[in-house]
Amino acid sequence: MQAKRELLISKAWIQAILVVGYAAFFSSGYSPTARIPTNHQIPSNVLSSTGELLFTGQDVLAGQQVFLKNGLMEYGSISGHGAYLGADFSADYLHRAALLSDEHYGGSSDIARQQTVADFKANRYDEASRVLSFSTAQSEAFHKLVDHYQEFFAAPDTRNGLRPSESTLQTSASAVA
Repeated sequence: MQAKRELLISKAWIQAILVVGYAAFFSSGYSPTARIPTNHQIPSNVLSSTGELLFTGQDVLAGQQVFLKNGLMEYGSISGHGAYLGADFSADYLHRAALLSDEHYGGSSDIARQQTVADFKANRYDEASRVLSFSTAQSEAFHKLVDHYQEFFAAPDTRNGLRPSESTLQTSASAVA
C-alpha cells in the first residue's frame, strides 16, 4: 500500500482560494455595472430643432429587424467587448456626429468641444409625447451621416456587414417626399 503524500501547500491556502473564488463569482452578478437596463424607451418621433421629422420609432424597429436578420450582433462591441468581425457602428456614428457637431460650432476649439459635449449629454426626450429632439448641430450631422452610410453600405459585397439588398437607409422625411 502506498503512503499518503503531503500537500505542497497548506490546506488553509486551498480553503482561502476557494472562498475568494466563490465570493468573486457570486458577487459579480450583483455588481451595479453588471446590470443591464431593461426599460429602453424608443421615441415615437425624432425631430430636428426646427420640427422636421428625422425618423420614427417604426424606423428604429425596422433597423433592429435588419440587425437581427443579418446577425450583426456579431459586429461591434458591448462595453468594449466585441468588434472582432466588423466596426461598432454605434460608436462610429457617435464619433462622426461629434466631429460634425464640432465643425458646426466652429471647429476644434475648446468652446466648440464643450458645446458638442453639452449637446450629447442633454436629455431632449419628452416622455409624455415620446418625442426626442435633436439640436441643430445633431440634425445637420444626422443628415450628413445618412448620406455617408448609404454610400458606405452601397458596396456590392458584404465587407461592411450588410448584404446590398439590406442597405435601404433613408429618413422618414425623405421617404415621404
